Parts: sequence; C-alpha cells; structure tokens
Amino acid sequence: MTEHQELPAAPMAAAQAEVIGSLAAQLRVDSIRCSTQAGSGHPTSSLSAADLMAVLLMRHLRYDWDQPSLATNDHLIFSKGHASPLLYSMYRAVGVVEEDELIHTYRQFGGRLQGHPTPVLPWVDVATGSLGQGLPDAVGVALAGRYLDRLPYQTWVLCGDSELAEGSIWEALDKAAYYKLGNLTAIVDVNRLGQNGPTEIQWDMDRYARRVESFGAYPLVVDGHDISAIDDALARARSRPDQPTVVLAKTIKGKGVPEIEDQNGWHGKALPKDMAERAVAALGGPSDLRITTALPKPGMPAITPDPGAAFNLPRWEVGEEVATRAAFGAAVSALAARPEIVVLDGEVGNSTHAGEFKDAAPERYFEMFIAEQQLIASAIGLSVRGYIAFAASFAAFLISRPHDFIRMAGVSQASIRLVGTHAGVEIGQDGPSQMALEDIAAMRPVHTSSVLYPADAPSTARLVKTMADTTGISYLRATRGAYPVIYGPDEQFPLGGCKVHHAGPDDVVTLIGAGVTLHECLTAANQLSEVGINARVIDLYSIKPIDADTLRRTCQATGGRIVVAEDHYPEGGIGSAVLEALAGTNTPELHVVLLAVKALPTSGKPQELLDDAGISARHITAAARGLLTT
Repeated sequence: MTEHQELPAAPMAAAQAEVIGSLAAQLRVDSIRCSTQAGSGHPTSSLSAADLMAVLLMRHLRYDWDQPSLATNDHLIFSKGHASPLLYSMYRAVGVVEEDELIHTYRQFGGRLQGHPTPVLPWVDVATGSLGQGLPDAVGVALAGRYLDRLPYQTWVLCGDSELAEGSIWEALDKAAYYKLGNLTAIVDVNRLGQNGPTEIQWDMDRYARRVESFGAYPLVVDGHDISAIDDALARARSRPDQPTVVLAKTIKGKGVPEIEDQNGWHGKALPKDMAERAVAALGGPSDLRITTALPKPGMPAITPDPGAAFNLPRWEVGEEVATRAAFGAAVSALAARPEIVVLDGEVGNSTHAGEFKDAAPERYFEMFIAEQQLIASAIGLSVRGYIAFAASFAAFLISRPHDFIRMAGVSQASIRLVGTHAGVEIGQDGPSQMALEDIAAMRPVHTSSVLYPADAPSTARLVKTMADTTGISYLRATRGAYPVIYGPDEQFPLGGCKVHHAGPDDVVTLIGAGVTLHECLTAANQLSEVGINARVIDLYSIKPIDADTLRRTCQATGGRIVVAEDHYPEGGIGSAVLEALAGTNTPELHVVLLAVKALPTSGKPQELLDDAGISARHITAAARGLLTT
C-alpha cells in the first residue's frame, strides 16, 4: 500500500444511512428556501446532487471547518458553481453559515453568499460559475498534494453533465491521468437536463464511462440517489492511489419535488412561493440538523516557503545582446532557490526558456503540453496551496485560448504569474498566426492584473523577481529577438514605474515605447538630435499599473507633443494606456501620434515587419518632426 492509498470506509450502519437521508432532505429544503427567498438561483441543479453531497459530507470529506487553511484539509470544489444553494446549505449543515444568512442574504447586495461561489468565503478555493473550470483548477490542487506537499488530502469536484461538453474538462482528465492523480475525484451529476433542454449524451452512462476511461481516468457509474451505492463509489475512489476517479452519478433534476422532477424548463428558476411551500412540507419541513465532518490527519507540507532564500539574479554587460525571453529563463531559474517557486510549461519551454527551470528544480516543473487552458488552471490550483506559479508559453496562445481562465482567476483574486513570449510582428518569419498583437489589450482589463513589457535583460530579470512577490495576476511580455542591454545590473524597476532617457530642459517632444519599440525610440531620439531636435524617451516597462505622474510631467515639459510606438494593434494597447493616464491633465493642448500595427502583418524579417507596420525608428522620427510643424 502506498503512502496515499487508504482502506475503504467501514460499512455504513443503518442509523447513519438514516441520518444521511435526513441531511439530504435538509439540503434540498434549504436550497429551495434560499433561492425562493432570493427570487433567483438554481434549485433544481442543487436538488439532483443533494444525496451525493450528503454522503460526501458525512462519510468521506475530511475537513476542519474552524481552520479552513489547515494544510491537511481535503478540498471541495463546485465546478458546477450554479449549484451554490446546495453548497451554502452544506455550509449551514456543518455550522459555518447560520440560517439567517443563508435564507435572507443569498444573492443579495453586500452578502457573502453570491450567486456563484467566490473565495470571499474561506471554504471556497476558487471562483466558479464559468463551466468547465473547477475540475481543471482541481488538477493544480492535486498536483500540489501529490508532488509538492506530499500530503494525503483528497480533492473532490462536483461537476455538472452539461459542462462535460467543454474541452477543458477533458484536458483536465488527460493531465490528471498523466500525472497519476489518485488524490483527485470528480463527481459528475448526470441529471440529463441542461439550461435549454437535454444534454448531448443525456443518460447514456456507458458512453460517459468509455470517454472517461479513454482519457485514463477510472469511471464508476452509480445511481446518484442510492446512498449505499454512492458511499461505496466514494470509498473506492479514495483507495486508488495512482489514477483519478470519475464517479458518474445518474440523477434526476429537481429530485425531491415531484412537480418538477426531470422536467425541462426549470433550470435557473426559483420555485414560486406556493410551490416551494408544498415542496418543503413534502420533504419534512425546515430542520436544524448539524453534522460533524471527520477531521483530517495531522501533517505538514513537505515544502516550506522561504521568500528570504538567498539567490543571485543573472548579470549582463551593457551593450550585450540578449533576448528578454532568455533573460526570463535565467531569472526564474535563479528564483528556484525559493522552494515555493513552481514553473509550468506549454510544451515550448525550449523557446520560452522556461525549460531551464527544469534543470534547476525538476520536481517543481510541470509540463502541461499544448493545453493552455489546463496550463493556466494548474497555476491557479497551485496558488490555492500557496505556491508561486509561473506559467509560460507563446503570448498568442497563452492569453487567447485560456482567457476565460485568466478572467476567472481575477474573480478568484488568485495570484499567478504569466509570461508570454514571441509577441508582436517582431517575431518575424513565423507570420501573423504566431504574433500576439492583442495580448496587452486582453490583459489590462483583468481584475488585479499587472502588465509588464521589459526592453532588455536586466529589466526582465528584475521584473521576474518582482512578479514573484506581487499578488494578483502578473503578465510579462517578452520578445523573441536579442536586443542590446541598456541598464546596469543594479538598476531598479519598481512596479508602476518607468524609465526616462535623454531628459533635458530643451526637450520638445516625448517618445514612448516599451519592449522592442523602446529601442526604436532611442534610435529615433538620436536621429532627431542630429538635426537639433531634443526628444525625451520613456521606457514604459510597466503598462499597468502605469506611472501617470511621470507621463503628465513629461507631457507638460514637452508641450504636450507625444509619439507612442507599440508592437501591438492600436486598440487597448500602450497608446490607450497612455491616453487614459493623461486624461484630465492640465496641459493646454495635447498632440499625440499613435504608431501601432494597423494592418494584418505577413512573414518577413523582424526589421522589415517593424518598418512595414510603421513602428520603426524612421517612422517615429517622422512622426515627431510632424508634430513640430503643426
């Protein structure tokens, strides 16, 4: 028997089965009461899973509700977050939510019990409600348990059958099987009905089982209203150390309310008051059953965070040509001295240089292959367990495919670090399918996000270190090509700052760039100097948060004349960030030229593409001279 394998639960006594039945009835009653009082919610989706969750609470979940951050607690994630009435009713049953809060504050302004669960509640790990995300997030939690914490906690996930149409669910099962996550159990509430009618597979349980098995997980088909069968399935799931289990529970939507059982058209609808009263009475009326969940075994994670661990960032000489993606790889490898740092790759580690971390700390490097949704979800799950996770891939794919996972990470107020390389037309010959030209616009609106775009190796290394200690969602944009080192090894790059070059009392125009276009701006400033025009240059390495004060002062000092150059589409990029920062400035007149990629690029050499897009030094020089003649 391995360290994670456990004996099945003892046979259930008749008296305990009776209590579980009473608990399931209470969960149904409370789900109806709170949603009817709120006038909205998803009671039918809660009713179908009540028996499943009653058995889990009474027999299998190991959790100290007074210490939700206890390292050995099991995790329970409602991937079908719309079943929040059931989850909150469970919280009432264990005594952490009182009846008044459940019945009178559910879905109400200012309350904790929101329409879909969020970590404003200490027992909720991640925000859910965007279907197909809870199970992928749970993979990250389970990865931490098996490979980092090395603790025997189980991660339980309640899924809906509708969300099994999401590809992210199957990415999750695939990676869970690949990493042998026997500490992960998905419980699928197969109630046959979705929001707009029957689900794709309905009650074809054999078909579900074949799909689950084909992805390497262990399927268990049960009657989702048979307490004994549920108990046996959950016991068998926990006793499998090297394979994730999927309990496929055939259930009836609206179970317990005969008027609406297995009836289409009741998804997302609260029962009317008269129907709710009849249903509650038939279920035995309101009750105040309080249960005690089994406590987890004592234990401590195998890894202890050490944010003060000594390490040396790599150093480069001014003028040396280094790609910022290479600087990221070197910097994050240096950070491996901190045992809480973890890196996840999207099968491009040899290009992003994330793969270098594998040489420094192989036990903390996880390959997610070409599964960008799972890449982000794993980072989120690892963050639940307190790990500082960096996820890296090509920017075009890191930000686009899993953007909803990033958005939901913001709702969860999770802390993850994203590094997108090969951004902009600068990547050259690979062509437009590989060019991230929307990533800054995608990341700026995300709640808690920081957006960073360093121009050289030292600034990249410093910002990687800053990201490790920054809460929220940090995104670093890195370029493919090698560019000269501008800054010395001891230069500091605080979040929300910028760097000013060529500042003088006679400056008449400001050139703003970041990443590759900073180098073009510096070249343009030299070209302008040759004809007697003094240009001030701003390295806007921190796009969000942005140094609005420096931008405003510089704008005023140079007569409101600004040229912004960015290797990005004009909508929502650096130019938009600059104009937002300057809104309301006291400068009498503002003259701004935005140079951005305004047409679909093609393949070509990087400098050819920068020039064709109108963001090279000669275009910046021309724009600046044009401002001085108007």
